[in-house]
Amino acid sequence: MENIREAVKELQIGLKIRRLRQERRMTLQDLADATGLSKPLLSQIENEQVIPPLSTLLRIAKAFKTPLHTFFQEEGSTGKCVLVRAGESRRQHRRAGLGEAAPPYTYHSLAYGKKHRNLEPFLIEFENRQWSDELLVSHEGEEFLFLLEGEVELHYGDQVMLMGPGDSVYYDSSEPHGYVVRSEVRPRAVAVIFSRG
Repeated sequence: MENIREAVKELQIGLKIRRLRQERRMTLQDLADATGLSKPLLSQIENEQVIPPLSTLLRIAKAFKTPLHTFFQEEGSTGKCVLVRAGESRRQHRRAGLGEAAPPYTYHSLAYGKKHRNLEPFLIEFENRQWSDELLVSHEGEEFLFLLEGEVELHYGDQVMLMGPGDSVYYDSSEPHGYVVRSEVRPRAVAVIFSRG
C-alpha cells in the first residue's frame, strides 16, 4: 500500500488539477459545473484522497481544454522519444469516490515521461466485479484495446461482446462502454486513448 501511495505522490495528479484550476481562476464550483462532477469529489481528487478513473480525468482535461497526458507527464520531460522499461510503468489505483462503484481496473501509464503527446497508452489490469450499469463510462475521443490474457465482456451501447487473448477493439468512446471479467485468469490489456481537444 505504501508503494502505491508513493507512486501516486510522485505523479501529483491532484496538485496538477489544482494548479490548472487556479491558473484559470476557477473555483471548485466552476470546475464542478464544467465537468458535471461533484464539488466534494473534485476536492478529494485535488487533495489526492481519490485517484480518478480515466473517464473522469478526460472530463477534467476537456474542461481545462488541455490534453489528457498533462496529468501523467513529469516535469521537464521534453524528449522526443521516451522508453518505459518493463516494470517501470506508473501504476495507478483508484478508490471509489462518494457514491461511486468500486473501480473495475488498475491502469499503468506507459508514456508518463513524454510531453505533448496525442495518445495515452496504458496497461490495464481488470478487477473481478459483478456487472452493473454503474461500470458504464463515456467521454470524448476514441479507444483501442488489445487483450493480452484472460477474457472480458465489453458492453458497448446495446452490444455485448466477449473478448479473449489476442482480440482487439477500436471504438468511439462517447458511446457508453464498460468491461467485466469473464475468466479465472486476471485479464490484462494494452489500451490507447485518443481525446479530441
